[in-house]
Amino acid sequence: MIDKSERERIIALINREVVPAIGCTEPIAVALCVAKAAETLNQRPQKIQVLLSANILKNAMGVGIPGTDMIGLPIAVALGALIGKSEYQLEVLKDSTPEAVEAGKKMIEAQAIQISLKENIEEKLYIEVTCMAGEEKATAIISGGHTNFVYLSKNDSVLMDKRSGTSGETEEESVELNLKKVYDFATTSPIEELQFILEARRLNKQAAERSFKGNYGHELGKTLCSSDSERLIMGSNTFTHILSYTSAACDARMAGAMIPVMSNSGSGNQGIAATLPVVVYAEDNHKSEEELTRALILSHLTAIYIKQSLGRLSALCGCVVAATGSSCGITYLMGGNYQQVSFAVQNMIANLTGMICDGAKPSCALKLTSGVSTAVLSAILAMENKCVTSVEGIIEDNVDLSIRNLTKIGSQGMNETDKLVLDIMTHKHCD
Repeated sequence: MIDKSERERIIALINREVVPAIGCTEPIAVALCVAKAAETLNQRPQKIQVLLSANILKNAMGVGIPGTDMIGLPIAVALGALIGKSEYQLEVLKDSTPEAVEAGKKMIEAQAIQISLKENIEEKLYIEVTCMAGEEKATAIISGGHTNFVYLSKNDSVLMDKRSGTSGETEEESVELNLKKVYDFATTSPIEELQFILEARRLNKQAAERSFKGNYGHELGKTLCSSDSERLIMGSNTFTHILSYTSAACDARMAGAMIPVMSNSGSGNQGIAATLPVVVYAEDNHKSEEELTRALILSHLTAIYIKQSLGRLSALCGCVVAATGSSCGITYLMGGNYQQVSFAVQNMIANLTGMICDGAKPSCALKLTSGVSTAVLSAILAMENKCVTSVEGIIEDNVDLSIRNLTKIGSQGMNETDKLVLDIMTHKHCD
């Protein structure tokens, strides 16, 4: 069993990485940075300059902003300045009203907002905002994490500067993980220490159920659970329930519904994909609350572990990471041991590595569905002790080395892919 001190550090890590969020986390992080700069300015900005890394720009271009019926960054920036509260973190826009949206539209029309690419930076998650009013100006910078402020200034006074650091975690907070440690923590820790994770079930299941009642995005979740023709093909079973709940929550979130979800590693979609397949499988198969709790911890912590070496944002679709977590959780609920959980991870890496991220948008629901369907298949194979072998592709005998190969491809090998995707996205000829 993992000792109490290390358990406490892992719990603190989960609590930092699994947090509520309203709206896609990239434009919301931009709104958060704007809110902080505006608060520091201490008056309503007349002009706002926003400089972003390419990955932030890519993930914020095509996604709905909660409570606005609008897409993209300008309205997120305007609302961050008008009603955003930095203390709300990734729920920064939860006080939005129709009146605020109208005021935001006027700010956009007045060309008060300038958004551009920050040149010559290596950090993939970088947001720099300067708010100006008359002779006054305030600057805030987020880097390394969606809520990690590294710089704050007003006029010529530097109020905070932590830009020399590489991440939001201090040395004391860092936790070295491997898959065996993740599994042991999830399966042996005192259950009362883990029950906080059930809030992810409540929030993400609620998001899916609200989506079923509305008309969001491509309505993939609603289609999978309500269309007679689809039921003739797919049937009504645990597999289709998993697909419909997962995609429904994503439908609502990407369309900009004012519905909170529990995120993972700065991504609401990753939180959805790490949560709902496990929850649906557990409920459909009448698993105990303790089994569900441990499976959710296993799923979320696996995703966190993989993201440690992949990085916050990359060219690799985050659903690959989160669905790998949920495959572990489902395998555990099927009665799988550590070896079978590791088989599930190997099967996932052999299948989904290379799925590109082309920004946050309604069609992310399709990618999540691809990810979680593979999660179920990988778990089923693992329970039959079937695993992709080390003579195949990027798989190694050691599952942690396979994970490193996955994250190396996502963080290094796909960098040129990332640039090309952004170039294509910013030069499309749309009607």
